[in-house]
Order: sequence, then C-alpha cells, then structure tokens
Amino acid sequence: MTTMTIRLGEDEKRLMKAYASMKGISTAELIRRSVLECIEDEFDTQELEKAIADPKNEFIPLTDVLGSFGIA
Repeated sequence: MTTMTIRLGEDEKRLMKAYASMKGISTAELIRRSVLECIEDEFDTQELEKAIADPKNEFIPLTDVLGSFGIA
C-alpha cells in the first residue's frame, strides 16, 4: 500500500473530517472512496456515450418501460 498527500485549506479539512465522522469512516477512507467513485462514474459515462453513439443499439423511452410495469 502507498501513501499520497493532498493539500487542503483548513475549512476543507474540517468539512471532510466532519463528513467522514458522520459516515463512521476515516478521512483517508472517505477520500479513497470518493476518488474511486468519481473515476468509476467517468468510465460509466464514457461507456454510455459509446452505447448511445452506436447505431445498432435500440433505446426504449422511460415512459414505455414504466408503463410496462404499470408505474406511469
């Protein structure tokens, strides 16, 4: 395992520590999870954009999907 250093203002540090405490995790774990989630979201967005751009893919409107479950 490796260690990384980030620079924060005092207000940012207090906010992160308070939020991590509220979640019951360490500040380091909060930052680790947040960065990894951000990266995963970016990859998901790229995959979605590829799927949308592919003319072979067919998309069904959300209202049709909801209607098939009797929701809309």
